[in-house]
Amino acid sequence: MLILKSSYSIGYAGINLYSKYFPILEWSKSYTYKDFSDDSLAAIIVTIMLIPQSLAYAMLAGLPPEMGLYASIIPLILYAIFGTSKTLAVGPVAVIALMTSASCSQFANPGSTDYAILAIILAVMSGMMLIIMGLLKLGFIANFLSHPVISGFITASGLIIAASQLTHIFGIEGRGSNLFDILLNLAQNFTHLNFHTLVIGMVALIILFWCKKKLKKFMLDKGSSPLVSDIVSRTGPVIAVVLTTLVVWLFGLGINEVAIVGRIPDGLPSLGIPSFSFSIWLELLAPALLISLVGYVETVSVAQTLASKRRQRIDPNQELIALGFSNLGSGTSGGFPVTGGFARSVVNFDAGAKTPAAGAFTAIGIAFATLFLTPFLFYLPKATLAATIIVAVLSLVDFKSVLRIFSYSKSDGVAMLCTILSTLLMGVEIGIISGVVISLLMYLYRTSRPHIARVGQVPGTQHFRNVNRHLVITSEKVISLRIDESLYFPNARFLEDSVYAYIGREPEIKDMILVFSAINYLDASALESLEAINRRLADAEVNLHFSEVKGPVMDQLQRTHLLAELSGQVFLSQYDAFKTLEPELSKKSLTPNESQAS
Repeated sequence: MLILKSSYSIGYAGINLYSKYFPILEWSKSYTYKDFSDDSLAAIIVTIMLIPQSLAYAMLAGLPPEMGLYASIIPLILYAIFGTSKTLAVGPVAVIALMTSASCSQFANPGSTDYAILAIILAVMSGMMLIIMGLLKLGFIANFLSHPVISGFITASGLIIAASQLTHIFGIEGRGSNLFDILLNLAQNFTHLNFHTLVIGMVALIILFWCKKKLKKFMLDKGSSPLVSDIVSRTGPVIAVVLTTLVVWLFGLGINEVAIVGRIPDGLPSLGIPSFSFSIWLELLAPALLISLVGYVETVSVAQTLASKRRQRIDPNQELIALGFSNLGSGTSGGFPVTGGFARSVVNFDAGAKTPAAGAFTAIGIAFATLFLTPFLFYLPKATLAATIIVAVLSLVDFKSVLRIFSYSKSDGVAMLCTILSTLLMGVEIGIISGVVISLLMYLYRTSRPHIARVGQVPGTQHFRNVNRHLVITSEKVISLRIDESLYFPNARFLEDSVYAYIGREPEIKDMILVFSAINYLDASALESLEAINRRLADAEVNLHFSEVKGPVMDQLQRTHLLAELSGQVFLSQYDAFKTLEPELSKKSLTPNESQAS
């Protein structure tokens, strides 16, 4: 029995280890028929929504429509195996499709075979990067993409995407990597407007906007349940696809009068990676990294939002691995980069999906459509797909957030506004890079001038607060400065200047206490500045003291000569420091009872 128990324990530990990297082993153990029923229903609903979306986002990326379907099969299955979110739906999304187009169009013409190969390679590279990042637990890298930058980038991308699709609505030629170029091309070619295409595009837009804004209320008024009404209102793209396709077919408007999708190859994609040179790898390295980071940030934010609603949790590093395998699967099956989509994930959540199996079932539905339904999409107008994209991305545009962020933090507001403008005027890649750079520069500038507060003792307490905000007791001989920022190379010199300025203004000072309560880290530059301050103050016959030094910072200081050379002392608390250096004044500041107790 002892041997059996030991073997079982080892086996159980092994299962736990595998479950960490293969979450399907964990949730599948408790999978029930009820879960299967809920997941199947959610899969049917998401599949209906995903088919026109997949086609539309492939067109947005400048790729054949079937690649959108291919990118919605194997990635979903792989995410079900490796993902930790119960309801996240992976697949093509507008922003990533736009970034794919911007990256690949630098090296090949959209619609060409080389262009499609580049998109596939981009998906493979992105997948490999994400997997490596996940194994190395580098999920924190995405933190360099701040929320204002991402929000500004998505807003600007939404405008660029919507503008780019107007060419299909008007039935004219027009391209561009930024908003200015797109609008200029539209204006130059506006005389070639196709009336039939315009009518179909406008009808599709009206249907889609009505379904999005009015259909839910209409169904609620008719007595439908909130859940059914919400789900049906999200099927607007399907309604638009069916109606406009029938119109084009019945009136014979295809090919000559109206641009249509045309023949979509039936059958499932073949597996494999196209051959490519090392130079292509190097050229696509930066775009692949940007796509990976943006996709990961969107995936994690959506997954965490939905998980919190059901008191579930996700593993950010495992999500890197799951998204990596999803992109690798997309590339090896003829697709392009994918990520977790907000709209389809919300639909999946609202439809009652219980486990990642819903995504796998959705993949089966997409595979079925790819095998048997593609002939029915021959007469699907491209204007309808463009309308689908426009309605989807306009919800991403949020100018109100600019004002809201500006009112809270001007530096974040500047970073967001710069991201929007640079993306609109120079393209998506330069836009997001400039946003990240500006955010970092603004952070460095802000931390280079840390808030330094002179503090005094609050009467009747052992607390110390800013002399400019509270009525406090201070000493003429002892000055206490609280530094509200970790000390490192951008702000080390500022600290020196501030200390010397106080000493210069108040020559009667004999002791200076630096309050370290807000300091979490010291770098080598900060250490040198503290050493210089200690020497300068000693020359001026002023003792330097530290108080409320945190453990990790004290560990750093103990590895240096500063503590041994310090002209003053290191105190556990600011009250201890003030009581030692100004005992009478500190005693008088307390209430009678506290004074007797001390």
